Amino acid sequence: MSNPGLYIHVPFCRKKCPYCDFYSVGYREELAERYADAVIRNLRYYNEDYDTVYFGGGTPSLMARQIPRILDEVHRTASAEVTVECNPLEMDKETLKILRGCGVNRLSVGIQSAVDGELAALGRTHTFEQARQAVLTANKVGFYDISADIMIGTPGQTAETLTRTIGELGNLPLTHISAYMLKIEPNTVFGKKPPALPDEDETAELYLSAVRLLENARFMQYEVSNFARRGMTSRHNLKYWRREEYLGIGAAAHSFYKGKRFAVTRNLREFIASEHQTELVTDENPNGIEEKIMLGLRLAEGIPKELWELVQSGLPLIPKQYYKIENDRLSLTADGFLVSNEIIATLLTYLN
Repeated sequence: MSNPGLYIHVPFCRKKCPYCDFYSVGYREELAERYADAVIRNLRYYNEDYDTVYFGGGTPSLMARQIPRILDEVHRTASAEVTVECNPLEMDKETLKILRGCGVNRLSVGIQSAVDGELAALGRTHTFEQARQAVLTANKVGFYDISADIMIGTPGQTAETLTRTIGELGNLPLTHISAYMLKIEPNTVFGKKPPALPDEDETAELYLSAVRLLENARFMQYEVSNFARRGMTSRHNLKYWRREEYLGIGAAAHSFYKGKRFAVTRNLREFIASEHQTELVTDENPNGIEEKIMLGLRLAEGIPKELWELVQSGLPLIPKQYYKIENDRLSLTADGFLVSNEIIATLLTYLN
């Protein structure tokens, strides 16, 4: 049995993006130090060994000076994957050397687009040239496993601009690309004042185009929104979809640990003040079979015969262009990924 993964939520941002619903507050050095102290207290409390570590946010690169002492307290296996999410504007050479020197071996960079007008419409404060230079600097510093985030269905995006973005990223030393469709969340700036976006059909075409373009650039799709060079999938993220255990530490962090799912309150000061983070149990006894089907169908590898046979009476209701059965595994096609929620809901009603 593998070790659990560790997720550490960093709830600090310089500026809140208008589409973002993740928990974050304004950055202050003194607050970051106290937050790091609280993370370390919790690491000692759980006293676990991890084979993946992921600093998500927020903007984890803002805590580059605190990350080394946090990692000093993390019990890691020898081959642990250690990822830090980065904003291109926080990726100066000094910061990158600090991260590399303390054992970080993977970066996830929020690039979002190679078109400056699209970046501005998303409220991003960097230009593509700044993002490009950040990736090149990281590579020179010694980071050889670098992922980039892009967004699909954003204000002003067209097939041509998406092609440009993927073409530009294909010329960078990247090993992984996450391509997320923009979702308008109600408690965000975009939720309160929605921008003009491509319609549903246009967004679907953009997604299918992205899949083709990325695979042509040799980034193979292994999950609904994730693409990687051969052998460079995100080991930490695969834990989520393969229903392997991970522990979340930090305000608003989520966990699947010791057989239950729980979350931490979205309250920075409460997390800092508490000797041990508050665990709000969201599922005391998760349905393993249901979750294995639901999460497994997000992956290109799909689910094995012993699982899909449990829902096969629902398969005649699913159009054949949405799925395939190969080597006794059921998986969704790119078209199927677009409507995966509906497909999974249909199949689970036939779970016997």
